[in-house]
Amino acid sequence: MPDPQTRESRRIPRIAVLIPCFNEAVAIGRVVADFRSALPRATVFVYDNNSSDETGALAREAGAVVRPETLQGKGNVVRRMFADVEADVYVLVDGDGTYDASAAPRMVERLLADDLDMVTGVRVANSSSAYRTGHKIGNRALTGVVANIFGDRCADMLSGYRVFSRRFVKSFPALAFGFEIETELTVHALELRMPIADFQTRYGSREAGSASKLHTVRDGLRIGAAIVRVVKEERPIKFFTLIGLVFCLTSLAFGYPVLVTYLETGLVPRLPTAILAMGLMIIASLSCTAGVILDSITNARRELRRLRYLEIPLFRSEPFT
Repeated sequence: MPDPQTRESRRIPRIAVLIPCFNEAVAIGRVVADFRSALPRATVFVYDNNSSDETGALAREAGAVVRPETLQGKGNVVRRMFADVEADVYVLVDGDGTYDASAAPRMVERLLADDLDMVTGVRVANSSSAYRTGHKIGNRALTGVVANIFGDRCADMLSGYRVFSRRFVKSFPALAFGFEIETELTVHALELRMPIADFQTRYGSREAGSASKLHTVRDGLRIGAAIVRVVKEERPIKFFTLIGLVFCLTSLAFGYPVLVTYLETGLVPRLPTAILAMGLMIIASLSCTAGVILDSITNARRELRRLRYLEIPLFRSEPFT
């Protein structure tokens, strides 16, 4: 009699295609149809984020399971999708029609064949209008910052096309509200040292009449702020030591002339400056001390996240295509 555990480990995976949407009526019907064709065994979920057009109705007509999310912002939608949807493999993609649905089976296959937790669709633009220069430069800069701090293992940190394992999705805290969610997804994988991979995929232009919801400057600043927040939480000793160094150098700049005068004359004529320099040095010491303490707390939190991740069994399956 076959071992039940062996049968379970070789079952066909449940695949969920997750599409967060806000006013994507122009493209959503084609996106749903393309992914249903590329992954015929998958269930396509469209989460309508307060759209004022016919996004929900058109997605339902195309065969998707449509659900609402009233909290505005992509991060809020992803949090809801990850919490509600039960599957073994998750395909996350934007609903604007810019990503290549035909790449999804190969990305899923790569995830399952190599026992990975995340496969990122690295965008290869098929025209200059598909990937705006401002977005491209900003993505490279932000990806480079994250790579230098957390590790260079993801070539397109802001890609909206990814495939996840169940253990990634169910261990991901999802704290972001908007487009900074991609930063959190990447850092979560890098911090827990998950097995991940990149997969180059075609990136096309939006449909005529469709406008991008990403604002280069505004959302770039929000993503930058998210990176700073993540560094503070995940690398506190570096973050607070850098702040302490700034206060220390400022203290020395104010205090050096006072010290020189004292050594030459034995007097402290600029007492307020001396007090300011001393206060700045105390703040520098406190900042470095806070970094050391918070680093210990961060390591404990990271261990708990890792244990939660390991509680979810690795999925292995038969070929699904």
